[in-house]
Amino acid sequence: MSEVLVARWSEIEAVLPGIDLLTEMERAFCAYSAGQCVVPPVGELLFDDPPGDVHLKYGYVRGEETYVVKIASGFYANAALGLPSSQGLMLLFRQTTGEPLAVLLDEGRLTDLRTAAAGALAARTFAPKNIECIGVLGTGIQARRQVEALQDVTDCRRVLAWARHEKALSAYRAVMENKGFEVLTTTDPDELGASCSLIVTTTPATTALISEASIRPGTHITAVGSDTADKQELEAALLRRADLVVGDSRSQCRERGEISQAVRDGALGEDEFVELGEVLAGKCPGRTDADQITVCDLTGVAVQDVAIASAVYRALTSKVRK
Repeated sequence: MSEVLVARWSEIEAVLPGIDLLTEMERAFCAYSAGQCVVPPVGELLFDDPPGDVHLKYGYVRGEETYVVKIASGFYANAALGLPSSQGLMLLFRQTTGEPLAVLLDEGRLTDLRTAAAGALAARTFAPKNIECIGVLGTGIQARRQVEALQDVTDCRRVLAWARHEKALSAYRAVMENKGFEVLTTTDPDELGASCSLIVTTTPATTALISEASIRPGTHITAVGSDTADKQELEAALLRRADLVVGDSRSQCRERGEISQAVRDGALGEDEFVELGEVLAGKCPGRTDADQITVCDLTGVAVQDVAIASAVYRALTSKVRK
């Protein structure tokens, strides 16, 4: 058995500039919707005290070199301890023999990056052309990563951020203004709908924050935070009103995320949405009118982890060979 590559975050981070994450995510979603992937149901651990969740995601793309097992956690009280809310690692094995190939000690950051890249891909695909302000629900890691990733798909640098507490908003503003954004803040989530035609939701809320009545025609919403059966950021009526509802995975979105909430509420039928990979591959239409309301529900699919972990592994091993 060949030596197993063990890479810490500093080594992983060094090769990321050479990886086109949007292209990797697009290929992953297209492969998934084309039936080229094996992705079992998500494994999950939920914690109450302190609140947190751990996701185990794993799978492979047929014909490729590796299969991947990812463990990623979110513990939302970590900020009070001076710790990031996300943690985790990714394991790579050879598809044909089961041999371990690599341990990526990414501290959950590859999950953050692949999620942000998927959000940027959704915005590139569905958001209206002229975006004057980006609305962000939340102020955590993903609220930062999503906006940073949007720099690749829109020229808009004006952000309206929502949180319950002014302290969190002030910290978010300071970080994002240092990255070149103009940041406005609010504690009223309905202000996002009134001011923004592109909204990204990134909180672990279990009660809807964005109301159907607050959303204007022509708005696109990328829903990221709701990745379990209990979480919800959007009113179910908003998905009923939307002209196009898109999920990253039919099977997952029927069990977790905004779509599952709307289906349970009776606001959306089980088949009244399409997969992101189907739109990207041209099998289903995307936005067809400037006034349409579109929602893309990203629950996080293992094929994204397969894609980013495999790309990092290729880059690391290529660097070693050189």
